[in-house]
Amino acid sequence: MPTVIGHHDITKDTKHWLGSPKRKELFGSLGITNIRTFVDPKNPKRVAVMMDVPDMDKMAALMQSKAAADAMAHDGVVPESLVILVEAKA
Repeated sequence: MPTVIGHHDITKDTKHWLGSPKRKELFGSLGITNIRTFVDPKNPKRVAVMMDVPDMDKMAALMQSKAAADAMAHDGVVPESLVILVEAKA
C-alpha cells in the first residue's frame, strides 16, 4: 500500500483546516488510513496530508468528483495548488 503526500495552499485559517472532518469522511470511504496532517511553520497557509492508499486508481477518480471539490471548498483548499506525491520504492 503506497504512502501518498498531498500538499497545497489553503484560504481559510489553519485551525479550520486542521479541525475539519472532511478528510476522514472523504478518504475513509476508500479505506485510506493513517491520515496525518502537516503545516509549514513559516507559512501556515501551506499544508499537507500524508496517508496510506490501498487503491491509487480509486483515489484518482475520487479527486475528480464533486464530493472532493465540495470537501476542498469546505476546507479552503486552493485546488490549483494541489501536488500529490506517491512513495517511490528503489
